[in-house]
Amino acid sequence: MRLYRVIRKLSIFTCRESGVSLLETLVALAILGMIAAPFLSGLVTTSKAASIADEQATAESLARSQVEWVKNVNYVYSATEYSLAPMPGDKDYTNYSVVIAAEPLHNPDDGIQKIIVTVKHSDKAIIKLEDYKVDR
Repeated sequence: MRLYRVIRKLSIFTCRESGVSLLETLVALAILGMIAAPFLSGLVTTSKAASIADEQATAESLARSQVEWVKNVNYVYSATEYSLAPMPGDKDYTNYSVVIAAEPLHNPDDGIQKIIVTVKHSDKAIIKLEDYKVDR
């Protein structure tokens, strides 16, 4: 008798379920799509922002090291450019190039030059750093 009651109670649950309709599935997918679209858009935006920030930080680090290099080499009167510091061999610095320009502040050169370091990544100028070199 007990077994009969248990089977009868279980049949109530199984008989009432008719499954998920196509309309319910489509509504669920539409809701999921509306939630997923902004989330994925945010991921793409964050990824681009991180890439740009990394590019700028790498260029700034490279520019500052080049400025320090130029400040420590011997002063050359009437120089228009200085040689580059050795570039780091890391994969982070691939496709980066540096140009160091120098121009005297006065004519004739009185021992003060403006140093302009331009860092490019894939031929696109990322940062331009200016400083001064003094003959000590």
